[in-house]
Formats: sequence, C-alpha cells, structure tokens
Amino acid sequence: MFNFLQKLFRPHQAKAQAPWRAVKLTPAQARRHARWVEERVFLNWLQPYFKAYHLRKGGAAGRRGLRVELLHEQGRQGALLFFDSSIGPGNFRHFFEHLGERVQGLGYHRACADRGTRRRAGHTETLLKQLFKPNPTDCPKTGHCNQRFGLVTIDLVAMDGTPLFIRLSSNAVLDDCFTPARSFEDLLKNLLDAPPPDATTEARIREYHDTF
Repeated sequence: MFNFLQKLFRPHQAKAQAPWRAVKLTPAQARRHARWVEERVFLNWLQPYFKAYHLRKGGAAGRRGLRVELLHEQGRQGALLFFDSSIGPGNFRHFFEHLGERVQGLGYHRACADRGTRRRAGHTETLLKQLFKPNPTDCPKTGHCNQRFGLVTIDLVAMDGTPLFIRLSSNAVLDDCFTPARSFEDLLKNLLDAPPPDATTEARIREYHDTF
C-alpha cells in the first residue's frame, strides 16, 4: 500500500514519455499572465462555459454562445470547452493556465505540465497537458486519504497552431484507502460557477485577444 501511495503522489517524470517535453512559462509570459488574472479577465468565460455545459447536459444547447461537449469514457468524466474566435488564442491559453490554478486552489498540486506534437494527414496537432493530483491529506471523518475529485487532467488541443478545445476531465482512484471521489459536476461548479464580468473586464478581452 505504501508503494502504491508513493507511486500516485510522486512528481511526474517527463522523461518517461519521450515524445513529450516539460513546459514552463517564460518570465515575460508569467508576468503577463499574472496581470491577466489580477484583472480578472477570466470572468468573461467562466459563467458562459458553465451555462453552456448545463445546456448541453440538458439537451437544450443551441447555436449561440460557447460550445461545450460532454465526455464520457470508462472511468473518466469530463467536458470539452471549445475555442471561439471571440475569445482569441491569447485569452484561451491564459484561460487554460488559469483553470489549472483554480484546480490547485481546491487542494491539488500540479504533477506535470507537458507539451507534445504529432503530425498526421498533413496537419500538426499540439497538445498541452496538465495533470493534477490531490495533496496527500487524510479525511478527519474516515482517516482515509482524501482524493477530493480524483485525478484531474486539463488539456489544450490545437491544430496547426489554432486552438480547438480545452478538455477538462477527472477520474477516481478506486482503492479502499481513499475517500470516494466527489462528482465531476461538483468539480465543474467549483471551477466555473462565478459572477459575470463588468464592462471594464469585458473591455480587457481585446488587450489579450491575440498574444499570450
């Protein structure tokens, strides 16, 4: 059991996956992103994506607004948050980074941030991946390790440099030493349920629209 916990919570070793390489923001990118967060530009899309998710789940999604698709795989639940030209590639990349920061605020640590590319059918697909693992803390009620929402993965997929979607997913660790994982619905509520932007925040979209 101890070896299992060590394996789960130890830092990810990027070299174990040769096609991938670790990604870290440059100092200039980090400063620009910190300003983007400080100015709360993310409020322009948290609530709209949250609304789009529930419309899609309820079967009432239309052609207006942001597009979200549900992800159901064996052992994993999630959602695809599709890129929209009104957001701009710069804001979309900031949004990807900020979603990871919001996950960390829920009691997680980022185990890896990797970049991978592959060419197929004359196109280049780029994938930015963040994997988050719950901090190893015990639940006071049960004494079991609190897995919160399970393992959380956030991917940004682009084709030929154009963003396609952000994939947000979670999967539970099925082991008796962990508490049951909370639902993906709860995770999404914690990440996206936020107040709408004001006029000043909306006006910031253009500043970050094209450049990360």
